[in-house]
Amino acid sequence: MLTIYYIIALILGFSVLLLGADRFVDGAANIARNFGVSPLIIGLTIVGLGTSAPEILVSAQAAFDGSPALGIGNAIGSNIANIGMVLGITLLVTPLTVNSDTLKREFPILAAVMALALLLLWDQHLGYNDGLVLLIGFILTLFGMAYLAMKSSKDSSSGKKFNNEYSQPRMTTKTATLNFIVGLAGLLIASKVLVWGATGIAIVLGVSELIIGLTIVAIGTSLPELAASVVSALKNQHDIAIGNILGSNVFNILAVLAMPALIMPSATGNALLQRDFSVMVLLFILLFIFARFGKGGRIGRNAGTLMLLVYITYNSLLAYQSTVGIVA
Repeated sequence: MLTIYYIIALILGFSVLLLGADRFVDGAANIARNFGVSPLIIGLTIVGLGTSAPEILVSAQAAFDGSPALGIGNAIGSNIANIGMVLGITLLVTPLTVNSDTLKREFPILAAVMALALLLLWDQHLGYNDGLVLLIGFILTLFGMAYLAMKSSKDSSSGKKFNNEYSQPRMTTKTATLNFIVGLAGLLIASKVLVWGATGIAIVLGVSELIIGLTIVAIGTSLPELAASVVSALKNQHDIAIGNILGSNVFNILAVLAMPALIMPSATGNALLQRDFSVMVLLFILLFIFARFGKGGRIGRNAGTLMLLVYITYNSLLAYQSTVGIVA
């Protein structure tokens, strides 16, 4: 009977989390616009951060509840899901074209952030100092992305999108503030409920919290990226679809992984590096190869199929290891 409550908690948690994130982003974006902040800055910082808000809040709540492994699994698992599942499905819907600016800017940033994470996780312990490094890196990256965006052409697809969407406030400051508060409250409550449901399911199934974070929680918190990427791809906004995934992965490592490190430092174990981090790197390399060597930067459905197969195989491995009792 208790298992049903855990499942209901998961479903409600994910639902309110997505709705809360939407209200939070809309409120914050309109407050910023009412105070004269550039639409492009709003799009790349507030909106970019907003799409990672579910992962950040869930990771923080898990650490506060004494389950840092759930938060760590969420960070790494969301990155695996973003490329393997989100991008894989998006590519099956429609092929994407990656421009040279994305190859020169977003890919190196994500590669550098992954290298930093590898260095910090190498000793199989995520400590307070590691969290500080990640948080500082997150703040610097946020401002760096905004700076580079301001230097880029206003005719870029991202510039047009953000200017069209955020050039005029759609809410009064009072309404926007209310949306911001309601959205933040929804995120906080939903993350608490979701973590309770996720840890409960882990206990019932007899699997580790890391596995639950890598799978169920990671898939659920990656739903905003899936929706945003598919919609952007169908609108022929390929830069936005790819940029959304790469940007989210950067935020997941720097901001989401920082939460358990700062709140409840803990050991990470061999499996995280040898299995999970390796799959994350593999998917990133595959994406880069397809983007770099595809004709005209085009990534086709075959690439999407391969990424999805890697993701399915990885999750099958996790399921098998949980079944035979291999500790993660």
